[in-house]
Amino acid sequence: MAKSSRPLQVLCVVGARPNFMKIAPIMRAINHERLGLSGKLLHTGQHYDAAMKASFFDQLNIPEPDVDLGVGSGSHAVQTAEIMKRFEPVLDELQPDAILVVGDVNSTIACALVAVKKAVPVIHVEAGLRSGDRTMPEEINRVLTDQISDLLFTTEKSAAANLEKEGIATDKIHFVGNVMIDTLRFNLTDAVPSKATIDTLLECGQQSDFSRGYGLVTLHRPANVDDPVVLERLLRVLAEVGTEVPLVFPVHPRTRQRIVDSGLDSLLAGTAFYMVPPLGYLEMLGMMKDARLVLTDSGGIQEETTALGVPCVTLRENTERPITVEQGTNTIAGTDPEKIRASVREILDNGGKSGRIPELWDGRAAERIAEIIRCKLEEQHQ
Repeated sequence: MAKSSRPLQVLCVVGARPNFMKIAPIMRAINHERLGLSGKLLHTGQHYDAAMKASFFDQLNIPEPDVDLGVGSGSHAVQTAEIMKRFEPVLDELQPDAILVVGDVNSTIACALVAVKKAVPVIHVEAGLRSGDRTMPEEINRVLTDQISDLLFTTEKSAAANLEKEGIATDKIHFVGNVMIDTLRFNLTDAVPSKATIDTLLECGQQSDFSRGYGLVTLHRPANVDDPVVLERLLRVLAEVGTEVPLVFPVHPRTRQRIVDSGLDSLLAGTAFYMVPPLGYLEMLGMMKDARLVLTDSGGIQEETTALGVPCVTLRENTERPITVEQGTNTIAGTDPEKIRASVREILDNGGKSGRIPELWDGRAAERIAEIIRCKLEEQHQ
């Protein structure tokens, strides 16, 4: 096949909040003039509102999407099907040389399925991560996307072992590092100081003594917030932790609704466990950087705390990011109050795990990804 005179085109797909931090450095790297690539951005609209756009797209300097599918919320089946229906005509019109998907949300598997059925190469960034828990929708999305991808970029070496075990050819797999950490390093000097965020969010008369530090909490996994028994168990132990160190809890709207619907908001009244609105990326980065500890069920935050050297307690029974436990600052406590208390006590008394920065988490993963994409696509077009 003769080499085309036009730049090789990569259609990059985002759909939900976890994708935005990953796509920012990838778009910068792909569109660097020296590579001769052309990156377009498609937003499925799986998660979208004006505040989110201001706090993620604008803060991270993500370009305006070339295409916005405007799908919105729905059940997993409805959302996945709607993305596929709306994505197909766009793919037919743009005819990219490849599509690039990140992470494990519904947009990832939906767009990958449409592309592979049309013989458009699929590139998966953050491939091979496995929790071993197939009750998690994200785990299903990860496994299936990897099976139909042509080029798989991994963040840690254990991911390649997972992929090879599942029959993925080794020449498709490339260990490049972590694009989430690219974004963290790129924006660290612009992070909003935690004191400014706390002063803005909390009325002075209600504040605890933040001079002894604070903890940061995030909860959003269905297994934790959809079951009122589990949610109550977690809120009770977190309110107890709040007697030792103030906790700031930027609450996902869905989580807040579950707390209210379950009548559990009264548990937090008069405690040093503060529910606040969701934070922008730079505000969240500043809060994470300065925290004494972070308690979370987010996979991305496990990685970010490891990169920042901040002790993390994961409120899940497993993790698809084992390197954060083996090399980083992460401890798996699950939802057992005794394990959570013990993990917090270790951090408050002894500082917790010091950890180290994993290999290739150096802020240049996106550059490596773009260079490999260029080489592979040029090979295909020769």
